[in-house]
Amino acid sequence: MQQSQGINLFIVDDNKLVLTDLKFYLQNRFGKELNISTFTTGEGCLEKVNKNTNIVILDYFLGGRNGVEILKEIKQKNPKTEVIMLSSNEDVALAVQAFKNGATEYVIKGQGAVRKISKLIYKIVTEPIRILVKEFGISKFMAIFLLTFTTIGVVVAVALYFMQN
Repeated sequence: MQQSQGINLFIVDDNKLVLTDLKFYLQNRFGKELNISTFTTGEGCLEKVNKNTNIVILDYFLGGRNGVEILKEIKQKNPKTEVIMLSSNEDVALAVQAFKNGATEYVIKGQGAVRKISKLIYKIVTEPIRILVKEFGISKFMAIFLLTFTTIGVVVAVALYFMQN
Protein backbone atom coordinates (compact mmCIF):
# COMPACT_ATOMS: atom_id res chain seq x y z
CA MET A 1 0.00 0.00 0.00
CA GLN A 2 1.46 3.35 -1.01
CA GLN A 3 1.56 6.21 1.41
CA SER A 4 0.92 9.82 0.48
CA GLN A 5 4.06 11.15 2.20
CA GLY A 6 7.56 10.80 0.85
CA ILE A 7 8.74 9.42 -2.46
CA ASN A 8 7.05 6.23 -3.66
CA LEU A 9 9.72 3.93 -5.06
CA PHE A 10 9.22 0.49 -6.62
CA ILE A 11 12.00 -2.06 -7.06
CA VAL A 12 11.28 -4.77 -9.66
CA ASP A 13 13.67 -7.72 -9.93
CA ASP A 14 13.10 -11.46 -10.09
CA ASN A 15 16.21 -11.99 -7.93
CA LYS A 16 15.02 -11.76 -4.32
CA LEU A 17 18.57 -11.16 -3.05
CA VAL A 18 18.87 -8.06 -5.26
CA LEU A 19 15.47 -6.84 -4.00
CA THR A 20 16.37 -7.26 -0.34
CA ASP A 21 19.86 -5.80 -0.61
CA LEU A 22 18.76 -2.77 -2.61
CA LYS A 23 15.74 -2.09 -0.39
CA PHE A 24 17.87 -2.39 2.77
CA TYR A 25 20.55 -0.06 1.39
CA LEU A 26 18.06 2.59 0.23
CA GLN A 27 16.09 2.47 3.49
CA ASN A 28 19.29 3.03 5.44
CA ARG A 29 20.36 5.84 3.09
CA PHE A 30 17.05 7.73 2.79
CA GLY A 31 14.98 6.59 5.78
CA LYS A 32 11.35 7.65 5.75
CA GLU A 33 11.82 9.85 2.67
CA LEU A 34 11.20 6.71 0.58
CA ASN A 35 8.18 4.42 0.63
CA ILE A 36 9.69 1.31 -0.95
CA SER A 37 7.63 -1.50 -2.49
CA THR A 38 9.25 -4.55 -4.07
CA PHE A 39 8.03 -6.82 -6.86
CA THR A 40 9.42 -10.01 -8.38
CA THR A 41 7.44 -9.56 -11.61
CA GLY A 42 6.75 -6.68 -13.94
CA GLU A 43 3.05 -7.51 -13.92
CA GLY A 44 2.92 -7.17 -10.13
CA CYS A 45 4.49 -3.74 -10.41
CA LEU A 46 2.12 -2.65 -13.18
CA GLU A 47 -0.88 -3.49 -11.00
CA LYS A 48 0.31 -0.90 -8.44
CA VAL A 49 1.74 1.86 -10.67
CA ASN A 50 -0.39 5.01 -10.50
CA LYS A 51 -0.08 8.80 -10.44
CA ASN A 52 1.71 8.60 -7.07
CA THR A 53 4.52 6.36 -8.32
CA ASN A 54 7.65 8.52 -8.38
CA ILE A 55 10.54 6.16 -9.14
CA VAL A 56 10.80 2.58 -10.43
CA ILE A 57 14.05 0.62 -10.43
CA LEU A 58 13.37 -1.99 -13.11
CA ASP A 59 15.40 -5.08 -13.97
CA TYR A 60 15.58 -5.82 -17.68
CA PHE A 61 15.53 -9.62 -17.47
CA LEU A 62 12.31 -10.66 -15.76
CA GLY A 63 10.32 -13.85 -16.05
CA GLY A 64 7.77 -13.17 -18.80
CA ARG A 65 8.02 -9.79 -20.48
CA ASN A 66 11.28 -7.87 -20.53
CA GLY A 67 11.96 -4.61 -18.74
CA VAL A 68 11.50 -2.38 -21.80
CA GLU A 69 7.97 -3.75 -22.32
CA ILE A 70 7.19 -3.05 -18.66
CA LEU A 71 8.82 0.40 -18.97
CA LYS A 72 6.47 1.32 -21.83
CA GLU A 73 3.41 0.44 -19.75
CA ILE A 74 4.72 2.31 -16.70
CA LYS A 75 5.15 5.42 -18.87
CA GLN A 76 1.61 4.99 -20.27
CA LYS A 77 0.18 4.86 -16.74
CA ASN A 78 2.32 7.71 -15.41
CA PRO A 79 4.65 9.57 -17.80
CA LYS A 80 6.21 11.43 -14.85
CA THR A 81 7.53 8.27 -13.19
CA GLU A 82 11.33 8.17 -13.26
CA VAL A 83 12.45 4.69 -14.36
CA ILE A 84 15.98 3.47 -13.69
CA MET A 85 16.71 0.36 -15.76
CA LEU A 86 18.91 -2.15 -13.97
CA SER A 87 20.54 -4.88 -16.04
CA SER A 88 23.45 -7.26 -16.19
CA ASN A 89 23.48 -6.74 -19.97
CA GLU A 90 26.08 -4.25 -21.19
CA ASP A 91 24.63 -4.10 -24.72
CA VAL A 92 24.54 -0.46 -25.83
CA ALA A 93 21.58 -1.13 -28.15
CA LEU A 94 19.55 -2.31 -25.17
CA ALA A 95 20.40 0.85 -23.23
CA VAL A 96 19.45 3.02 -26.22
CA GLN A 97 16.13 1.16 -26.51
CA ALA A 98 15.47 1.80 -22.81
CA PHE A 99 16.24 5.52 -23.16
CA LYS A 100 14.04 5.81 -26.27
CA ASN A 101 11.16 4.38 -24.26
CA GLY A 102 11.54 6.83 -21.38
CA ALA A 103 14.16 5.41 -19.01
CA THR A 104 15.86 8.04 -16.88
CA GLU A 105 19.04 6.01 -16.53
CA TYR A 106 20.53 2.60 -17.36
CA VAL A 107 22.63 1.00 -14.61
CA ILE A 108 24.74 -2.13 -15.09
CA LYS A 109 24.48 -4.60 -12.19
CA GLY A 110 27.70 -5.22 -10.35
CA GLN A 111 30.09 -3.47 -8.03
CA GLY A 112 29.06 0.13 -7.47
CA ALA A 113 25.55 -0.26 -8.95
CA VAL A 114 23.79 0.25 -5.62
CA ARG A 115 25.74 3.44 -4.90
CA LYS A 116 25.04 4.74 -8.41
CA ILE A 117 21.31 4.09 -7.94
CA SER A 118 21.44 5.87 -4.59
CA LYS A 119 23.06 8.93 -6.22
CA LEU A 120 20.41 8.93 -8.98
CA ILE A 121 17.60 8.79 -6.43
CA TYR A 122 19.18 11.61 -4.44
CA LYS A 123 19.37 13.68 -7.62
CA ILE A 124 15.69 12.99 -8.43
CA VAL A 125 14.58 13.80 -4.87
CA THR A 126 16.49 17.09 -4.72
CA GLU A 127 15.73 18.28 -8.28
CA PRO A 128 13.06 20.85 -7.24
CA ILE A 129 15.56 22.51 -4.91
CA ARG A 130 18.25 22.67 -7.61
CA ILE A 131 15.76 24.18 -10.08
CA LEU A 132 14.76 26.93 -7.64
CA VAL A 133 18.40 27.71 -6.87
CA LYS A 134 19.47 27.74 -10.52
CA GLU A 135 16.46 29.46 -12.12
CA PHE A 136 15.68 32.03 -9.44
CA GLY A 137 19.11 32.51 -7.91
CA ILE A 138 17.91 31.97 -4.36
CA SER A 139 19.86 30.19 -1.65
CA LYS A 140 19.46 26.47 -1.05
CA PHE A 141 18.04 27.24 2.42
CA MET A 142 15.41 29.56 0.94
CA ALA A 143 14.48 26.98 -1.71
CA ILE A 144 13.93 24.32 0.97
CA PHE A 145 11.89 26.80 3.02
CA LEU A 146 9.70 27.74 0.02
CA LEU A 147 9.08 24.12 -0.95
CA THR A 148 8.20 23.20 2.65
CA PHE A 149 5.94 26.26 3.02
CA THR A 150 4.19 25.51 -0.31
CA THR A 151 3.69 21.86 0.60
CA ILE A 152 2.16 22.77 3.97
CA GLY A 153 -0.08 25.33 2.24
CA VAL A 154 -1.36 22.77 -0.24
CA VAL A 155 -2.04 20.25 2.53
CA VAL A 156 -3.95 22.84 4.57
CA ALA A 157 -5.96 23.97 1.50
CA VAL A 158 -6.92 20.39 0.65
CA ALA A 159 -7.85 19.66 4.27
CA LEU A 160 -10.03 22.78 4.44
CA TYR A 161 -11.70 21.88 1.15
CA PHE A 162 -12.62 18.41 2.40
CA MET A 163 -13.75 19.74 5.78
CA GLN A 164 -16.22 22.07 4.05
CA ASN A 165 -17.69 19.29 1.88
